[in-house]
Amino acid sequence: MKSAKMSAIVLTVAAAGMASMSVARADEAQAKSLLKAMSDYLGAQKTVSFEYDTNLEFVTKQQQKIGLASSGTLALERPDKLRATRTGGFANVEMVFDGKTLTLLGKNANVYAQIEAPGTIDHLVDELRDKYHRPVPAADLLMSDPYKELMEPVTDVKDVGSGVIRGVECDHLAFRTNEVDWQIWIAQGAQPYPCRYVITSKKVKGSPQYTLDIRAWKAAGEVAPDAFKLEIPPGAQKLTPGQIPDFDDIPSIFRAKGAK
Repeated sequence: MKSAKMSAIVLTVAAAGMASMSVARADEAQAKSLLKAMSDYLGAQKTVSFEYDTNLEFVTKQQQKIGLASSGTLALERPDKLRATRTGGFANVEMVFDGKTLTLLGKNANVYAQIEAPGTIDHLVDELRDKYHRPVPAADLLMSDPYKELMEPVTDVKDVGSGVIRGVECDHLAFRTNEVDWQIWIAQGAQPYPCRYVITSKKVKGSPQYTLDIRAWKAAGEVAPDAFKLEIPPGAQKLTPGQIPDFDDIPSIFRAKGAK
């Protein structure tokens, strides 16, 4: 009798474990499906524009947690046009790519640099990251196939459930890689655009975190013919491509040991 009871307990525990594994796999599949839907939607848009806010949080040499806030705008026209602005307490930057040349203007310092990079937006992002070691934050979302870029290094996937960003109900997903943890909130409905994207570094002391909030989302709209032209102001100093600063540069007084 005791043996029968013990067998029943073991079977119950095993069944519960299998059920939990099945739920986890279902959640993972659902999360991947939601991310793929967002990716397909983004990649299918010929034109996109939005406004954004960012917050870069890190720990200083004095072990104080600091957040640097900035705001900006972005417009793109696939496959090879891009314009972005970013204004913060330490930088006022405008970047324009016309399919042939990337021009980066630092308005506060009145300096600019140009890079010849004929090709697509995908090619430009790869060039900045691999050749110039200047990755554009959250650039994976601008690529023609975000799912491929985002999922390639992923080791763990979770469907966290629903969340609300500025009144928009979103699907909240969480992912892990060897280098970072990242989360994304995707608007529910016919336009599954990213409302919030959070990247947390696991390899740098203090686990710096980058948050991108997207608002005023517009897709499939008209883009002005001169939207991807940038006028260089008189007297601006030209830098070499190697002198281009980080797009989210942290002032040296705030840099933590081990941060890059």
